[in-house]
Amino acid sequence: MTRLFNFSAGPATMPEAVLERARDEMLDWHGAGMSVMEMSHRGRDFISIAEQAEQDVRELMNIPNNYKVLFLQGGATGQFSMVPMNLLGEKKSACYINTGAWSKKAIAEAKIHCDVTVSATSEANKFTSIPAIDSWDIDNSAAYLHYTSNETIGGVEFQSIPDVGDITLVSDMSSNILSREIDVSKFGVIYAGGQKNMGPSGIALVIVRDDLIGEVVQGTPSIFDYKKNADVGSMLNTPPTYSWYLMGLVFDWLKGQGGVAAIEQRNIRQSSKLYTVIDNSDFYSNPVDITSRSRMNIPFTLANSELDDLFLAEAKSVGLVTLKGHRSVGGMRASIYNAMPEEGVDNLISLMTEFERVNG
Repeated sequence: MTRLFNFSAGPATMPEAVLERARDEMLDWHGAGMSVMEMSHRGRDFISIAEQAEQDVRELMNIPNNYKVLFLQGGATGQFSMVPMNLLGEKKSACYINTGAWSKKAIAEAKIHCDVTVSATSEANKFTSIPAIDSWDIDNSAAYLHYTSNETIGGVEFQSIPDVGDITLVSDMSSNILSREIDVSKFGVIYAGGQKNMGPSGIALVIVRDDLIGEVVQGTPSIFDYKKNADVGSMLNTPPTYSWYLMGLVFDWLKGQGGVAAIEQRNIRQSSKLYTVIDNSDFYSNPVDITSRSRMNIPFTLANSELDDLFLAEAKSVGLVTLKGHRSVGGMRASIYNAMPEEGVDNLISLMTEFERVNG
């Protein structure tokens, strides 16, 4: 069997070592005589898996003790509603930064629950940059300010945590969590779907400060209540146990790579190599402002879009797949999350160089 280099934006490539370990443990987890997917979530064995996963992600992200770590269903999209349900309290409004497709989805969902102030937007320039923070119109009476730290479709990423004063800061980090070091204490809530940098789809990680839970808006279902989930270790219902287990294996793999600091340096190196090829070429281009470029999702277009299908076909022939850009952007998109081997990036660069030589 030959594994391909999968540049999908999500569900995304996973570390091969994680898949091999899951394979080896598939029928009999550590002598338990059964697969993890067959275990009771209340049993001693799965509880140990769940607790180890939480311990490892706390270590990787240096999560303070006054934060709860939740493993929930519904993906990041579920959090578009859970955030206002849990954080509004007696307030009626929230602030959002609009930097792309996923920001827009979060805003649309929040409007069901509260008044939304769009404090800044880059829609006028087709989401190719992040609005300067000194231009943000923040309503300090709002319950929180939400931003999407990395937009997978447009390839825009915040390079630092915005300073928004005393307002509670919330971030959707689905596509760049664990790819760079951050100070968790600057946030009220961090959430992320699992299927990009942490494992398979079907699970979301939520990190929420203790003082923000326990006062949901009236009518909130129990399953959407952070406190009720926290009180029972994210097991208010039967959780996505196998996804949780795989996420834990990814955390352990990441620790073995040297942790977030080490993987961030690799991400910088890999993304810089690819951007250099694009920037030094008249054949390829990237539309994103250089100060807002994503390390995780790199869109690029060819000078002649009629060559797109040929490029994709040649890429597939050498084992490079899922490079087609999102329909709203066009061209190509290389998603190079933590699990993308450097060999995959190098092979893509070799293809791009040769394709330009022949067709440029």
